[in-house]
Amino acid sequence: MTQFMAITFRGRKTASKALDAVEESNDHLWLDDIAVVSRSKHGYLRVHSTWAQDDSIVKGSAGWGAITGGLLGAMIAPAGAIGAAIGAGAIGGGSLGALFGAGTDLAVEDPILSDFAASLKDDTSAVVLVSDSVAVDEFGRVFEPFEGSFIETELNEHDIKALKEAVKANRARA
Repeated sequence: MTQFMAITFRGRKTASKALDAVEESNDHLWLDDIAVVSRSKHGYLRVHSTWAQDDSIVKGSAGWGAITGGLLGAMIAPAGAIGAAIGAGAIGGGSLGALFGAGTDLAVEDPILSDFAASLKDDTSAVVLVSDSVAVDEFGRVFEPFEGSFIETELNEHDIKALKEAVKANRARA
């Protein structure tokens, strides 16, 4: 079972600060699969990944971080944000841009994911994880003290399979 969890916060830097605090006090494997999404008070969207910061990692098997990036691309791209995010250098490296863009050809039908995308108002931020239910449950417990708004859903396995194939195809082109 694949789960999606996002924790949204007021303030474009709040999610990054929460992640920094968690990284300093914990050593969880899922820390390498998180994305931080922020929207400035002027509406500019940024995505920062904790995964695959160099091509040596990207060329391996599709990890949860790549799936998270592809899913964010599928959710955010209709609003026109993906081009701006990649163009602004919000995602490190061309390969990550390709991974994030992997989701742009997919339609993920989940009203909760739509609610998450809509919740990214000006001057907000979120930490996002897509993983198995055990990791997502722990992620939620670790971030609970930061008092964000939790958005969680079980993802359709057909969508995850299609996303993994899209990530794999984008890696082959990179």
